[in-house]
Amino acid sequence: MTNHDSNLTLSERRTNILETVEQSGFATIETLAERFRVSAQTVRRDIIALANAGRLQRFHGGAGPVDQAEAARLDYSAKRNIARPEKQIVGRRAAKLIPDGATLYLDVGTTIEACAVELAKRPGFTVFTNSMPAAMKFDPAHHQVHLLGGRMAGRDGSLVGAEIVDRLRNVRLDYALIACSAVDQDDRVMDFDVDKIAIKQAALQSARHPFLLATRSKFNRTALAVVASVEDFDQVISEG
Repeated sequence: MTNHDSNLTLSERRTNILETVEQSGFATIETLAERFRVSAQTVRRDIIALANAGRLQRFHGGAGPVDQAEAARLDYSAKRNIARPEKQIVGRRAAKLIPDGATLYLDVGTTIEACAVELAKRPGFTVFTNSMPAAMKFDPAHHQVHLLGGRMAGRDGSLVGAEIVDRLRNVRLDYALIACSAVDQDDRVMDFDVDKIAIKQAALQSARHPFLLATRSKFNRTALAVVASVEDFDQVISEG
């Protein structure tokens, strides 16, 4: 931090806020206020303006880059095409580790959907998921698919709600395939959506073998809140 940060012009400060958020993946209002030697109220106004311009995503207490937001301004069809080859590699690697006839939870997200495509090629799985797109990859003639009902959380077809958490706490899963928004430098697995975090945690606790599926782009970043530690997962599956 320099002694001149508080003297930056409005446009310079907002440009630097964008750079800070893009580099870290998430930044709190308090961190930004300290960094630029301005008040929290000033930073909050900057974040609102930048969010309204579509430059970043506003969250409670801070901001994240638009391409990391779960409830994205980014259209879902466009989001599916980001890092598509990498997601397919992760999906294939994860699917190969799941034995025939397993009972498993599939999280929401495009990387999980890539894994669902691979799993659906083999019959006999019992699947619990709160992702409508993931559920639709399976033929009910060859799999038992349980779509965990709740409130639709966004255009990605994800469902959230306390009833999903309760259901997952009462089932015994062989595997849970869980996605995230970020893995920070302290090996904390993080996400932006608190409602989805509760579901991820319930699935992790109910599974004999929890797996984390994350492309390399998710590492050394931060998000809004912690899901778990990397060490809580049996395996971390990436394309690297």
